[in-house]
Amino acid sequence: MKEYNETELENDQIHGDPHPVFLYERDGAYIPRVAAVHDLCGYGKCSLGVAIPVLSAAGCDVCPVPTGLFSSHTAFPGWYMHDTTDILQDYLAAWSGIDVQIDAVYSGFLGAPEQVDIIRSLYQTYPDAIKFVDPVMADHGKVYPTYTSELCNAMADLAKDADVLTPNLTEAAIILGEPIGDEWGGVDIPDAEAERIVRALLEKGAKNVVLKGIQREGENVIRNFVGGINTPDIIEVENEYVPYMLHGTGDVYASCVLAGLMAGRSLVESVAFAGNFVHDAMIVSAKQPNFMDRGVSFEPLLGKISRLLEE
Repeated sequence: MKEYNETELENDQIHGDPHPVFLYERDGAYIPRVAAVHDLCGYGKCSLGVAIPVLSAAGCDVCPVPTGLFSSHTAFPGWYMHDTTDILQDYLAAWSGIDVQIDAVYSGFLGAPEQVDIIRSLYQTYPDAIKFVDPVMADHGKVYPTYTSELCNAMADLAKDADVLTPNLTEAAIILGEPIGDEWGGVDIPDAEAERIVRALLEKGAKNVVLKGIQREGENVIRNFVGGINTPDIIEVENEYVPYMLHGTGDVYASCVLAGLMAGRSLVESVAFAGNFVHDAMIVSAKQPNFMDRGVSFEPLLGKISRLLEE
């Protein structure tokens, strides 16, 4: 396994990666379109509230496909959810009537198992689009409150189709059908186990995997492991650990990985950028009032994403 810290990746992003994976070639002034299949959250920045500005800053035309409407993120008490499953078939049928073209399908939080079929219909309609699956359903050994076993199983099945799959440890366990007890809720796992998980997810069908958010006791880094079916090495990418948690950082991270890819950067370079961006956004967030509740504050840093388009 090859291992890089953030400084090495910043200085030698592509040359340091012996087998760089590029999923999208940016074509001059063309603005790529991304179908963002996520929920919309009124308060507490996450999902579409993150994906739209982050990908827009990378020069993408973001086309939302709302999987649910939330009053706030689910860490707040008394949140309200409206499931949009019943409208999605007609919603997307209207797209076909006006010849919408899509370059990537980016899915995250889902509201019902039937929405997996909706995403697969997008794959069929746009067979050349990048399939980017962030399997948002669990973290730290716990499944999110709106997720049933049927929905978890449907998400696990969708993961097999991904060109890029970005699970945390708990989500990886669900996809692999392994227990999500203490050994998965914790994050202190050795490199060999992380590599095993990445390879097992690749064997399930995903073409590229980013296993994210691994911490080890006594260390001040976050580790992310990147592997692909056409790359012999699993690459470990590190960024500095910030000692508090914020809702929505996973959505910022995944959106930044896709932003890098759509800007024509390699997968490893995009992963390095995403980790560094989330780190910096968490530092900015801590300066805001009630920052633990309101979510990650990334807005002042969007210029860094736009610079991905520079040569």
